Amino acid sequence: MVTVRAAAKRGYFENSWLQSYHSFSFGDYYDEMQMGYSLLRVMNEDVIAPASGFPTHGHQNMEIVTYLLSGSLEHKDSMGNGSTIYPGEVQRMSAGRGVTHSEYNPSTTDETHLLQIWLLPNQRNIEPGYEQKRFEDEGRNHRWQLLASPTGEEGAVTIYSDTLLYAALLDPKRVLDYSFASDRVGYLQLASGELIVNGEALSAGDGARLSAGERLQLQGGGERAELLLFDLPQ
Repeated sequence: MVTVRAAAKRGYFENSWLQSYHSFSFGDYYDEMQMGYSLLRVMNEDVIAPASGFPTHGHQNMEIVTYLLSGSLEHKDSMGNGSTIYPGEVQRMSAGRGVTHSEYNPSTTDETHLLQIWLLPNQRNIEPGYEQKRFEDEGRNHRWQLLASPTGEEGAVTIYSDTLLYAALLDPKRVLDYSFASDRVGYLQLASGELIVNGEALSAGDGARLSAGERLQLQGGGERAELLLFDLPQ
C-alpha cells in the first residue's frame, strides 16, 4: 500500500532566516500520528536565507544525513571538521555519544535548499563520525543510485542504521521499479518535480509510506522528478 504524506499537510516553522517543513513531529510541531516511520525519525525540508544559518547546537545517538538541493552549506563541528556542501553531495554525521555543529549558508545572495534526515542508529554512544561524498547526476538518471548504507558499498556513505538510501532522477514518462522484501518497508520523498507512484500522483514535497513487500512502479510526471527512497526494516 502507498500512503501519501501531502506536502501541504506537513508541519511548518518560519523565522527571519529559515523556512522549514516537517514531514514528522519536530520542534514545536507535534502530531502523534506522524512520529516517524520505522527508523526514519526526521525528514525536514529547509530553505536558509543568505548569510544565515543554524548556530552551534548538539545531537546524540542519531544518524544525520544532509542532501543539498540548491545553494551551499558550510559545516563546522566539534570533531574538527569544516567543509562546504554543494548539490550532488551527501553529508553523514553520526552523533553517537555527542557532537556539536553549526550549519551556515555562506552565500550573500542565494538561498540554500536542503533535506535533512535523521535515522535511528543501530548502536548507541558510538564515537561520533563524519563523512561527505559527491554523487554525479549520471549515476541516478533513470536508475537507483545508492547514497547511504550500513556497509558503504557502491561508493555510498556508511551509516550506523539498518537503512538503504537511494536517489533517482526521472524524466517525464520514464519508468523505474523497486521491490521491497517481505520484512522491509519504505519511504519515498519527492524533492522536486512530479511523479506517479503505483497510480498515485505526487508533487514536490510530497512523501509516501510504502508497505512491507511493496512492488513500486514509478513514472515521471510533467516535470523531471528528483526523489529519495528509503529501504527500512518493518
